[in-house]
Amino acid sequence: MRTFLNTRAATRVIAAVAVAASAACSGFLEVENPNVIDAGSINPVNDAATLANSGQQNFQSALGWTNMYSAWFTGEADVAETFPTRNEYGRRDVTAGNGSHNGEVWFPLSQSAASNHFVATLDLPTPDTNINYVRAHTWLGYSFLIMAEQFCTGTVYGGPELTTANMLDSAIANFTVAITKGTANASTAAVALANVARVGRARAHLQRGSAANALTDANAVPANFVFNLNHVDDPANRTRLSNRMWQFTFDRGSISIAPAFRVTDPRVPYLAPGQHNLSAQDANAGPFYAQNKYPAFTTAIRVASKLEADYIAAEAGGTATQLTHIGLRRAANGQPVYAGATDATSVLREFLWQKSLDFYLEGKRMGDWRRHPTDVINVPVAGAAYFKPGFAPIGSQTCYPLPLAETDNNPNFP
Repeated sequence: MRTFLNTRAATRVIAAVAVAASAACSGFLEVENPNVIDAGSINPVNDAATLANSGQQNFQSALGWTNMYSAWFTGEADVAETFPTRNEYGRRDVTAGNGSHNGEVWFPLSQSAASNHFVATLDLPTPDTNINYVRAHTWLGYSFLIMAEQFCTGTVYGGPELTTANMLDSAIANFTVAITKGTANASTAAVALANVARVGRARAHLQRGSAANALTDANAVPANFVFNLNHVDDPANRTRLSNRMWQFTFDRGSISIAPAFRVTDPRVPYLAPGQHNLSAQDANAGPFYAQNKYPAFTTAIRVASKLEADYIAAEAGGTATQLTHIGLRRAANGQPVYAGATDATSVLREFLWQKSLDFYLEGKRMGDWRRHPTDVINVPVAGAAYFKPGFAPIGSQTCYPLPLAETDNNPNFP
């Protein structure tokens, strides 16, 4: 498998990465203007840990955006605000010229890929075990994976247009490096990242249609494994450092729980009108149902877990395994025993609904839907009226187009 990545503009990203890193690491660089850094003053070997952590932060920031926008697109949340660009996601009709699409979804994800690739290609000591490589390949793998799940095609900083299969192969290749080097490193931090990569590789194999490989990776994830990315509340840097879901619940009133998810289930905690003093940014959005899964700027977000690995293994295992898993997840969350039909289609739909509840607002649902377009329920239906007046009906998109800012400036596109 090849890693598809064009390195053009990686050096353009490194300055932005270093600026972000210097805010958290005093003495990293001394400059008169903190917004301008001489690339020649960076020592890639000495500063590799800072650069790798900055790449991780770039991914974390991008993840907040992609989770939120995909929640609107797949019907987890209603777009409770006026921005037409964001309502395009709620309507499943995202235009290539959408400024939010480029600035808040595509660019952060591309920046994550480029900054982590920069670290992954440094000439560092102990290359077989260096944790900076482990970290960079893990988050580069996830950047490719999310591109593959959410965008119809991909490209990376001036490179050619890539198919979903290309992007998944790139994710798998990077996860494999992270697993190998992280296992060889053997430190607690490196092994944890290797397991994050193992969950990611299982997810990528499943999306690629390689059920056997997905099952092998999923079963190798240790029991009770959970990996969270933590947030901090820095009022001057909330867009980069805080929990995006809370930011767009508390600061803006953009995320309102969609009707299908207003269920009595501990996996989807929310506050109904009258239980909070928040309000929708758009008065036409109706009563504001505030998510309560992420109740603070500092709330962590789960990225990888044995629970996700178990879902991947159960899906790869077939109908009987899925039915068993349904029973376990219902029982664990105080739900009645499943009493529906037990044919393959009915079981898969219930299985994927349980997964939607378990990973609510965690960005897993869009990949599931693209893999099983008729079996993930409660997605906005093409042609149906939008929930707010003044907008066209729901569109028919199942993935995002590349933005014009990319295709118009990329020589590989006509």
